[in-house]
Amino acid sequence: MMKYVSTRGQAQPVSSAEAIKLGIAPDGGLFVPEEEVRLKCDELAAMRGMNYQERAVMVLTKFLTDFLEKEIKEYVDAAYSPERFDHPHVAPVARLDNSTYILELWHGPTCAFKDMALQLLPHLLTASTRKTGEKAHIAVLVATSGDTGKAALEGFKDVPGTSIIVFYPAQGVSQVQERQMVTQEGSNVHVVAVEGNFDDAQNGVKAMFQNQGLETAMAVRGIKFSSANSINWGRLVPQVVYYISAYLDLVSADVIEEGMPVNFVVPTGNFGNILAAFYSKQMGLPINKLICAANANNVLTDFINSGVYDRNRSFKKTISPSMDILISSNLERLLYEITEHNDQKVRDWMDSLRERGRYEVDSWVLERIQNSFWSDFATDEETKATIRDTYNTYGYLLDTHTAVGKKVYDRYVRVTGDTTPTVIASTASPFKFAGSVAEAVFGMEIAAEHDEFGLSRLLSEKCNLSIPKGLQGLETRPIRHYRKVLPEEMANVVLDILSG
Repeated sequence: MMKYVSTRGQAQPVSSAEAIKLGIAPDGGLFVPEEEVRLKCDELAAMRGMNYQERAVMVLTKFLTDFLEKEIKEYVDAAYSPERFDHPHVAPVARLDNSTYILELWHGPTCAFKDMALQLLPHLLTASTRKTGEKAHIAVLVATSGDTGKAALEGFKDVPGTSIIVFYPAQGVSQVQERQMVTQEGSNVHVVAVEGNFDDAQNGVKAMFQNQGLETAMAVRGIKFSSANSINWGRLVPQVVYYISAYLDLVSADVIEEGMPVNFVVPTGNFGNILAAFYSKQMGLPINKLICAANANNVLTDFINSGVYDRNRSFKKTISPSMDILISSNLERLLYEITEHNDQKVRDWMDSLRERGRYEVDSWVLERIQNSFWSDFATDEETKATIRDTYNTYGYLLDTHTAVGKKVYDRYVRVTGDTTPTVIASTASPFKFAGSVAEAVFGMEIAAEHDEFGLSRLLSEKCNLSIPKGLQGLETRPIRHYRKVLPEEMANVVLDILSG
């Protein structure tokens, strides 16, 4: 049976169910598989003729070995059902040109890639509590830079035995993202705005997992914490599936022959989405380069290019707000894997990050990272220009995050000359960021005449695209959540909510 260990090496190995239930390791580290998982050539070939759900079952059973295959199939079929995803292929691949393809990860109920994992996680978490004999009520704590919040709320809405509390940065998400969250229905859901940025919200959530006084107060009430952020392995592992599925779709479409390498471009802030691609490469998927696309908060680009991670810089609010992050939590997992599970080094680097806001990896570690990764960033102006140019050239409408990926990929080709077939992960529907997308396509003057909801309707009419079901009528839904707190008040508001 596969065991999971902490990246910081000071927690006992646990089953996948225990890792999913806990969310974060007791020593503050992140759970990772104790052993490498590999795909055999014949298994990859066998998946070619499968649909997305069947591929997911095959991949997930390799990681979640204390779950029966029939259990995983039940959860997968429920998560990726036609009632929840508006495309029969769940995560389809669209062609831009002969070497560039778009992996559309936003066909779920909240129109963002987070649905790919957060429609499945509630099934995995509730099953994990049963498997581990847990009797406590599970309170799921979430920090969001925009998309995770709504996807988690929708996934955990009215799930028995759970509550969910989502913290998001006030003035740090789009109008549509905020409206999606504050209008969320469900008897067990709570949404709280934090006066600060995403890092403040994320640090606050992490601190609550280490707060012994709060843990004791919760235990008295029969409550335990878990997480739906990508620090939870149950959030990360479903994302591995769509990289493998996209590769197989390219093989099936005769774009590549099986065994030929591809590149993946991933717009990323917290490093979870691109880390899932790295795990698929570890499994044996033929990936040439993982291209990490950042916005003006380019802490990851600087790290991949220099080996120095330094969050001591000004935080920038951009038109790709889900990537407005300076502390990329999942990078810790990559460092653990790259150093061949050297938890002492990981502890030293994480201590340095906490105490000094920076760390520098060894030259051999940087060399290994650069063997797999390449990175650059795009400004807001470059992002808008990319949305406009891509629409004018291909008739394809990108959201602000996917446009960051496209711009960085164009620069990668210019710098390296690499023409390997490439898949760009598209992380959200353009209608989630209609204001910036409409401004890019129609110009600032027209955009200034409407609010974000009016611009959604304008994009739909002018570009001949349907507004996704999950975003229709959003502006008329009643607001249900009004709480706003300072970062230092987050633990108190959790105590207040869960004591009610």
